[in-house]
Amino acid sequence: MYANRIVFNVFSKRGLIQWHTICIIKNKTLQDKSNIMSNIYDINTLSEIMEKRRNAGDSIVLCHGVFDLLHIGHIRYLRQAKQFGNCLVVTLTPDKYVDKGPNRPAFTEQLRAEALDSLELVDYVAINEWPTAENTLRKLKPTFYAKGSEFKDIENDPTGKIKLEAAAAKEVGTELVFTEDIVFSSSNLINRYLNVYPQELANYLEIIRKRHSPENICNYVDQMKDLKVLVIGDAIIDEYAYCNPLGISSKDPTVALRHAAKDSFAGGAVAVARHVANLAKEVTLFTTLGKSDPYNSVIFDSIPENVLYLYEEIPDAPTVRKLRYVDGYSFNKLLEIYHISDQSIPVETEQRINLQIIKIIGDYDLILVPDFGHDGIPNCLVTTLCRDAKYLAINTQANAGNRGYHTIFRYPRADFVSLAEHEIRMAYRDQKTKVPQMMQNLARKLDIETLIVSRGRNGSSLQKGQDFIQTPALAGRVVDRVGAGDALFAISSMAAYLDCPLELIGLLGNVAGAALVEHVGNEYSIDSQQIKKTITAMMK
Repeated sequence: MYANRIVFNVFSKRGLIQWHTICIIKNKTLQDKSNIMSNIYDINTLSEIMEKRRNAGDSIVLCHGVFDLLHIGHIRYLRQAKQFGNCLVVTLTPDKYVDKGPNRPAFTEQLRAEALDSLELVDYVAINEWPTAENTLRKLKPTFYAKGSEFKDIENDPTGKIKLEAAAAKEVGTELVFTEDIVFSSSNLINRYLNVYPQELANYLEIIRKRHSPENICNYVDQMKDLKVLVIGDAIIDEYAYCNPLGISSKDPTVALRHAAKDSFAGGAVAVARHVANLAKEVTLFTTLGKSDPYNSVIFDSIPENVLYLYEEIPDAPTVRKLRYVDGYSFNKLLEIYHISDQSIPVETEQRINLQIIKIIGDYDLILVPDFGHDGIPNCLVTTLCRDAKYLAINTQANAGNRGYHTIFRYPRADFVSLAEHEIRMAYRDQKTKVPQMMQNLARKLDIETLIVSRGRNGSSLQKGQDFIQTPALAGRVVDRVGAGDALFAISSMAAYLDCPLELIGLLGNVAGAALVEHVGNEYSIDSQQIKKTITAMMK
């Protein structure tokens, strides 16, 4: 039940504190600080305490936020909030829900909680269990919910979160109140004075700040709302089987694993369509599925309501499914099994697919083709796309099921192309030539207007006409790289269609990719508000 005893000295505003013991009881951290007890609680325990305080007639004020860097603005906000009652409770957004971009929060939830707990005016602190304060309000039922003046215009809040929290407050009889004071920004202070970004990335962001305002960048994201987009490609089901290793089998030299849990996500073209659907006005998805495949429900259940989906069922073939066995502790992938057909699609089916696209292709501003090389895009359709698409964006992905057989040269023309470095090298069968030289050659050969080559930890290389730039990687915490390329492709292709400056195409694409690598597979989809919040936080 208890952690080991430790003894060390800490200086604070309360003088020299000798911490004798740290002990963990369930989710609550209790600290013996020379008879000064911590007031950091888990939400359930805090709910019980609040009930007793209400019964005693106390007036409870709740404040909620990230509080990533505790500054004078926070202190003045909390001081004003406490004037509404006699008990001040502060709840924190947990690390996993902080949506300020890569490398944020700068301080962990426990450190942020301890910083708030050190303020004498704060009576109770808790780390929230949810992304927003809606359920927190229902759980704690405070007398007042205090927000800063910047949140006062509830109806025009772009995130819509304040409106939902206001409704939850009204539901439990809590009065929503606002403080009036100077608004400071933790993001601005962190970006300016803390080294949360590698030096290369910090220099890059400083250049972007000098050339573009956050409002200018976010305006391009808003313009995506007017686009009509058609997404064509392979539907893929990504399965994750989480396992715990047991050791070597006693009968064979085989690693034995114990099954722990399982996840299934809709990937491939479906994932791209989901990203686009959160950004564009009208989205249509065309894909192929195995006829009567029992896993098709994973695809259908994941398609957003604002996506019109069309599909062709392929007889005697499964829906493409990739099963990954993953170590549940390290998240290292141990084995990957492909459920795919080795038979060609019947000619009549290919012709039927092509005719369906011919009928609708002229209705869309741009066509996104995430081609995973699993026969979802027949050769006759390639001809139609290259001939008739108003704006054609292509991403040909190399994977274990098509390596060596599937490259960008399948398409004789494209307006926008997104590839990984190993994919352009495979297309040229070249391991040594520098990437910029291969990009120039490819752009000339296929008449590509905008070309992106993602290079992992080395960021991305971008070319448009005679312009060439290199952008650093934004990703901080990497959980899973599956799906990152799809997110980058989705937003950067739309940015390129809108004639966005090349450096902003790279920035928006990298922001989307960085958001995906912090999640498992395609469990998460980018959306316009998230992109704009990240851009705003990074640019402050």
